[in-house]
Amino acid sequence: MNPVDYVPSIVGRLYELVAELERHFPGRKFTPDGHLVGSLGEVLAAYYYELDLLEASTPKHDAVSSDGRFVQVKATQGRSVSLRSEPDHLLVLLLQRDGTVEEAFNGPGAIAWAQIGPPQKNGQFPLSMSVLRKLMAAVPQNTRLPRRG
Repeated sequence: MNPVDYVPSIVGRLYELVAELERHFPGRKFTPDGHLVGSLGEVLAAYYYELDLLEASTPKHDAVSSDGRFVQVKATQGRSVSLRSEPDHLLVLLLQRDGTVEEAFNGPGAIAWAQIGPPQKNGQFPLSMSVLRKLMAAVPQNTRLPRRG
């Protein structure tokens, strides 16, 4: 059988999983066209960092921390993330294929914003994961969002 023949079945299972995720997290879309990784990052961040998620597609921030900080959550499986504007607090998560999460950056948005690259054609500003990891080493512990167990 040609591998392409498996695509309809695999895509069908993917959308079944998307529907299941959307049932568990009302108000979040997990469409495979780009929302999936971002929404997974947001719901994982909400749990691990005890955040209250804002309405989906709220400009600039995705959540509010228990101490009132507005937080932009970025999740990726790649080498960079992009920002549209300087967030108050930035949390960048690298989602591994096994479902685990690596914290690449957790700190004041100004620290990361100071390192952005030139704007892309879509108006977003890229930040590489390697730069974010280096910056993270200098973020004071007391400015980070605490992660639960």
